[in-house]
Amino acid sequence: MRLLPFDYAVRNLGRSPKRFLAILIGNALVVLLIIAAAAFVEGMRSSMSIPNDSQNVILLSTGSEESLERSEIPATTPGILAASLSGIHTTGGVPFVSPEILSGLIFYATEDSTEELRAVIRGVTPGAFLVHERVEIVDGRAPRAGNNELLVGGLAADKLDLPTTALEIGESLWFEGEPWTVVGHFSARGTVMDAEIWTPLTDIQIATKRDGLSCVVVRLGAAEFADVDAFTKMRVDLELSAIREVEYYASLLRFYRPIQIMIWTTAILIALAGVLGGLNTLYSAFAARVREIGMLQSLGYPRRAIVASLIQEALIASAVAVFVAFLVAKLLLDGIAISLSMGVFQLTLNSSVLAAGGAVGLFLGIIGALPPAWRCLRMPIPEALKSL
Repeated sequence: MRLLPFDYAVRNLGRSPKRFLAILIGNALVVLLIIAAAAFVEGMRSSMSIPNDSQNVILLSTGSEESLERSEIPATTPGILAASLSGIHTTGGVPFVSPEILSGLIFYATEDSTEELRAVIRGVTPGAFLVHERVEIVDGRAPRAGNNELLVGGLAADKLDLPTTALEIGESLWFEGEPWTVVGHFSARGTVMDAEIWTPLTDIQIATKRDGLSCVVVRLGAAEFADVDAFTKMRVDLELSAIREVEYYASLLRFYRPIQIMIWTTAILIALAGVLGGLNTLYSAFAARVREIGMLQSLGYPRRAIVASLIQEALIASAVAVFVAFLVAKLLLDGIAISLSMGVFQLTLNSSVLAAGGAVGLFLGIIGALPPAWRCLRMPIPEALKSL
């Protein structure tokens, strides 16, 4: 098949700069929208993902398997568990057991402030750093019990809607008329814990007048999940339920699935509107070239070659639009923090997100060119040559 030169398609893009700019902007906006939706879903998914080989098990109250904040278990649970269950992972004789309280509390930026700051607080002991491997203190130190001290996550400022300077070491947040001082920062990137504020377990118990715990997180060694599950069934007086950590966060992700569906639905509907607008632009562009297309046919170029050239032209424009969308997404979207009730996650621009945007861009180039090309090519050559 005799094909048109590749540079013919390239030169055609410069024949009408305004038309090329309209196609570029339209396609770039559609691709950018798809990238934003995919980054939202991927960011939420990655923040709640736990490695499948994780040996952590969460013990919480029966009936609260979907929310640690609603859970309430006896404070004696960690000691009873350690004494009753063999096979817990240990290092240097220290068992990997972490009693924790997870609660949503209202803080204030200053003593006289009336603006409520809703924070996710986790009361912990040193054992929390053993079971939560992704948590790493990057600045300062761990909080000490009895001093109302805070260890702040990397996204806590976004959760509180405060500037990062408000949570620097030495700054304070106020709770129940008492200052709580920031003494360190930790990173738990890629998890919902990155938006939390950690404080000693006993301090949060005293401040909230709470005797029990939210949960106990234990790392298994030789023991298996069935052993922990059997323990909860034997100690019915404790009213405990055991769930693998990976399963807990998977259920949390399923809880937010309607939001993901809504985001994708909105993005697809707007993208369809953009596709229809792009088709209209291409119809106008190709309609003005009916005589040119008729001339190419009279010169002996088959219709398939002309269609291939028109698709090349549309694909080049789409490729430029994809590049522009990638650049804008990197500058404006990458790392943006989105706050939900469970914490904060960041929009994630990874390879799968960019691949989705690129695939949509190429799809627009191919599908966008075919209908107007068919409309122009179905016209008889003599009639096409006479058109204005």
